Amino acid sequence: MIYRLPAIALLSATAFYLFSCGPDPDMPIMAGNTQAAAQEGEKLYQKAKQADDAGKSNDAIKLYDKMATRYPFAPSAAQGRYRQAQLLEQKGEIVGSFEAYDKFLSHYQGSGLYTTALNRQAAMAQSAADGDVKTSMLGLKTKLPLDKTVEMLGKVRDNAPKSATASKAQFTIGELYEQKKKSKEAIVAYRQLVRDQPGSSQAPEALFRVGVILTAEADRGNQNQANLDLASEAFNDYLIQYPGHSRNAEARKFIAGVSSRDLQKSFDIAEFYRKTGKAESAKVYYRDIVKRTQSGSLHDQSRARLKELGE
Repeated sequence: MIYRLPAIALLSATAFYLFSCGPDPDMPIMAGNTQAAAQEGEKLYQKAKQADDAGKSNDAIKLYDKMATRYPFAPSAAQGRYRQAQLLEQKGEIVGSFEAYDKFLSHYQGSGLYTTALNRQAAMAQSAADGDVKTSMLGLKTKLPLDKTVEMLGKVRDNAPKSATASKAQFTIGELYEQKKKSKEAIVAYRQLVRDQPGSSQAPEALFRVGVILTAEADRGNQNQANLDLASEAFNDYLIQYPGHSRNAEARKFIAGVSSRDLQKSFDIAEFYRKTGKAESAKVYYRDIVKRTQSGSLHDQSRARLKELGE
């Protein structure tokens, strides 16, 4: 037979366990204990501020972090988290500062410091992308790993999804991947920007660059024809969505170049069939070139070949 404890006994046992073990010092105080939490939080904030005022920045950083983590609902919690981020930034600990600002932005959207924190976070992510990140009190600079920089920029984007800051962050992600020759990732990043913020100032350039990257991939022989078709499609989409943009003329030249390459490939195939005695197959390609062109070298050569083959 299975014996079950009455509900009241089970609750009593649970309560005894919780109180006997004591609260986890790293866990936040629940919102229900607001008055007690506020008092304890303010005491800890004053202790952190005293260390801050005395120039003991390391102690202040730890205390501000503890206060904001343990007492997130205390009146000074937002100020504490913000000041922690500021001090870390002043010390050149950019990644730690960025993460502290991120915690602030996640919990205190109503704070008067929100916009300032968002701008500081965005500036640090951009500096990371530019390789301008101080890593020590000596001011030494180094580039963060690509995935870390992309992560930082992604958080900036997500903290203000429809803002100009988000658009710039997403465009920078595309640029980073493009610089690292990660074509697939760059195209995905640029297309995400065009999809999420088609009216942003960076969107036209992003879509133009999709076409440029695909053209470069075709030049490297990576699925040549497929990439040429996709490049032409991207440039045409760009011209349709952003008529009058500063790179329209370049896009038209790219499209003309893609078309020229396609015609040359058709002519090469026709020549191969002609030389191997497959005249009828060769004629199909020569006819297609004549149909698609009004004039030019390939047009004239194709007409001449058709005449040679009896047409």
